[in-house]
Amino acid sequence: MSALSLVLLLLGASVPAVVIFRRFNLPPVLGYLLVGSVIGPHALNLMSEIDSMEHLAEFGVVFLMFSIGLEFSLPKLYAMKRIVFGLGLLQVLATIVVATALTVLAGVGWQLGLALGGVLAMSSTAVLTKLLTERMQLNTAHGREVMGVLLFQDLAVVPLLVIIPSLNQPPEKLALLLGVALLKAVVALALILVFGQKLVRKWFTFVARAKSSEVFVLNVLLITLGLATLTQLAGLSLALGAFVAGMLISETEYRLQVEEDIKPFRDVLMGLFFVTIGVKLDMHIVVDLWWQVLLGLLALLALKSLIVGLLSWRLGASPGNAIRSALWLCAGGEFGFVLLGEIAHMPIEVEQVVLTVLVLSMLIAPFIVQHSEKLVVRFVASEWLMRSMHLTQIAAQSMATERHAILCGFGRSGQYLARFLGQEEVSYIALDLDPDRVREAASGGESVVFGDAGRKEALIAAGLMRASVVIVTMADTPLAEKVLHHVQSLRPDLPVVIRTADERDMAKLTKAGAAEVVPETLEASLMLASHALALVGVPMNRVLKRIRLVRAQRYRLLRGFYRGMSDRKEDDSQQPRLHSVWLGPGAAAIGESLAELGLEACGCEISAIRRRGIRSIEPAPETRLEEGDVIVVLGEPGAVMAAEQRLLQN
Repeated sequence: MSALSLVLLLLGASVPAVVIFRRFNLPPVLGYLLVGSVIGPHALNLMSEIDSMEHLAEFGVVFLMFSIGLEFSLPKLYAMKRIVFGLGLLQVLATIVVATALTVLAGVGWQLGLALGGVLAMSSTAVLTKLLTERMQLNTAHGREVMGVLLFQDLAVVPLLVIIPSLNQPPEKLALLLGVALLKAVVALALILVFGQKLVRKWFTFVARAKSSEVFVLNVLLITLGLATLTQLAGLSLALGAFVAGMLISETEYRLQVEEDIKPFRDVLMGLFFVTIGVKLDMHIVVDLWWQVLLGLLALLALKSLIVGLLSWRLGASPGNAIRSALWLCAGGEFGFVLLGEIAHMPIEVEQVVLTVLVLSMLIAPFIVQHSEKLVVRFVASEWLMRSMHLTQIAAQSMATERHAILCGFGRSGQYLARFLGQEEVSYIALDLDPDRVREAASGGESVVFGDAGRKEALIAAGLMRASVVIVTMADTPLAEKVLHHVQSLRPDLPVVIRTADERDMAKLTKAGAAEVVPETLEASLMLASHALALVGVPMNRVLKRIRLVRAQRYRLLRGFYRGMSDRKEDDSQQPRLHSVWLGPGAAAIGESLAELGLEACGCEISAIRRRGIRSIEPAPETRLEEGDVIVVLGEPGAVMAAEQRLLQN
């Protein structure tokens, strides 16, 4: 198979697989694993050059470790030291010890048990961080524990990448080899970190002066692969050098730019790496060993849950938070696959079982997280009492209020809004899930309590039945939909004002019952326009009249935008956009009126018509189109394309 054929095969198989997995909100790494297992030698056998692809896929691990180095922060480590070097360290060590003991009892060497313990100790940083962010639980007690453990696991990968390849040596040489490897790592790290920091900063400053994004990206690749090669020449792994390179750049002002530049290389090569892991998956062996796979999966989830839960509880967490942390961290992670690839001379049956267990555990991890609260409430009686106390605190705070505003979220927007309400002597109560923010704001005299605005009980306790308005101050559409659902079921007459990032969700939220949806981008445009018009000499009364008119028309004139390369993001794919269509000679729409065209049937509307340099903002239905007109169409991508076809070809 030629290199081009191999690339086309991987692209053709990976794109639909990753799209499908993302559509179902599943980790894309599982899509790559599935692709590898399907096109590999144990299924369709479409790949003959597996060895050459594995060499290229090694760079995926290199760039992944480089990204971890970029995220490395001594202040962050110090702030979370109790969790990182307490719960995180103990969780990894305990998992390795338990795995080693079980393999020894099964009659297998302790070396394999230690390596498998490192593999199974890992959890998925990408999946769990995304779930914590979506659920707004990063600042909760269990959220901080999960992030601290994940941070230590990421750091633990570095020594494990040094230790695991050495375990296949004879026991009498193992200690010496590990000691030499550790000494080399310490010396290399000391030299690079002591002398490399200033050199890297000066070198990046020199490169940045060229003001060329191409040169900057080439320099990032040079630093990453150069340091990785140096550590390899020293007898260490490529990944260690990449991690150190990331650490050096993390302390410079170029970190954010480097992170954006390296991301495409990292994601593509990591996808290729996971494809090579999936190639090893032999479904025939997995089917024959199905009961070992099932037993291994249950053992992994149960033992990791038990280890994390007991350690968290013994380190001072409440029983409820200990169980939450255990359920969040019980599954495997992507670094498990990385470490699994470093284990030499492993029985094929063991490799297949462990590989399948990791895949299945990551597959069900989101579902475990989704039902974690129900399990905590079911098995921890004190959680009922704590929830009752929270609701009682909210009710006590709102008891004396009448016709007040309920603010869902007390971030910057919520706090600014609270000040406006206070100046007009309008009472309010705010619900927020950040305990530090709630504590500080409440001690400062603000009417804010800890509570989840997405729960019906919290809204009722906040005085929903007596309130005059509910305001969702966070640009969080799923939360807004929950709030609207609860308000519609309890008080459908109560107006709800919602903040969104842009206009993509306006129609959906309005249909769900929102009295008004305020997109940030449109409001920012209005403010920019008002300042610009005032500065160029337009009278202030005309500026204010124009702004009021636009708002009265529900932002119709500002909806949609012309897309460029920088706007092409996956989550913007169905957002309304503006598209210009030129009516050249022979265009079907020439001579027809807008009413006759009926573009509304396509789901579009005419935003403007440019004719001989004159732009008509409000085209009338009777306006007839002429040759040379430029029609500005507003609508979603598919509707815009249909409208363009009707205008040009009928």
